[in-house]
Parts: sequence; C-alpha cells; structure tokens
Amino acid sequence: MVKLNCIYTRTGDDGSTGLVDGSRVRKDHPRMIAIGDVDELNSLLGLAMTALDSQDVRLLASVQNDLFDLGADIATPGDDFSPSDLALRIVPSQVGRLEREIDRLNTDLEPLRSFILPGGLEAAARVHVARSVARRAERSLVSAARDAAINPQAAKYLNRLSDLLFVLARKLNANGTSDVLWVPGGQRES
Repeated sequence: MVKLNCIYTRTGDDGSTGLVDGSRVRKDHPRMIAIGDVDELNSLLGLAMTALDSQDVRLLASVQNDLFDLGADIATPGDDFSPSDLALRIVPSQVGRLEREIDRLNTDLEPLRSFILPGGLEAAARVHVARSVARRAERSLVSAARDAAINPQAAKYLNRLSDLLFVLARKLNANGTSDVLWVPGGQRES
C-alpha cells in the first residue's frame, strides 16, 4: 500500500522526476510524456463515469486501476517485463479482459455503416474524448519505446482500451442508433 505523508518533496523543482528504480529523468522525457498522457486519460475516465450507469462505472473503475498499473509499468526501466514485487507490469490477462468486454459490448450494436464522428449523447461524447486521449497515450508510448525498453503489453493495453472506449461510446449512443455518422464531403458546396 502506498503511504504519502507529504505531497511536495521539492525534488522535482529542477525539472526532473524519479523513476521506480530511483533514477531520474527530465519531466519532458518521452517516458514521462507517456505517463502524463495516461494520467490525463485516467482523469477523463473519471469525468466520463459521472454520466454512466453502475455497470459501465464498474468497467471503467477497473480500467482506471489498470491505468495506474500502466503508469507504474512505464515508470519502471529495464527490459524484464515479468511482474514481481518490485515491478508492476501489464500482463496479457489485462489485455484479454478488455477484449472480452469489447465483445460483450459489441453484441447488441447496430453494424457500422460509416465512420463515427465523436458526439451523440453526452455520456458517449465524454467517452469519445477519453478514447482520443487513449490514442495519444498510445502514440506517446510508441515514441518512448524508440529509445527505451517498454513493455509490449502496455502498448497492446492502450490499443485495446481505445477500441473498448469506441465500442462503449457506441453503446452509450443508444446501441449505435444515436451515433453521429460521417458524411464524406457532406459540407462542400457544389
């Protein structure tokens, strides 16, 4: 269990921050940008949850917990991605759980007839915002992985999470009947 007695430490006043192994990196390091995007995503899920029913809240609450695991995973340098007492890692079963939830949510949806514009009902629009930040977090993680060893399961998790959020937004849009469909060229004047 984490115990924080003092919120400020002053150790980051020089523009650096600590990783799990005690090493320090600049706050604008690609690894830290990815962690920040995951944190922003987690906050947006919290906002989205205020407009959801209890089953969807439970789903996103479990995702929020996973996102803290994911942040810890990204903050743990090294190329051994096995979970241990000292290294919290995203594992395949967490990705698999998202896939099962996607399949469950997708069962009653109207088939896609076009690309979907973010919007529709308010709850769905909130989830679409979170989905777009999940995509950014995934891009940030891919960028960080160019120069540092990053758990491949972390990237899979974010990829699957954006899919889950897309399907959840469609469910929240009255099982797809309130989706806002893209009309290619629909706003062009003749």
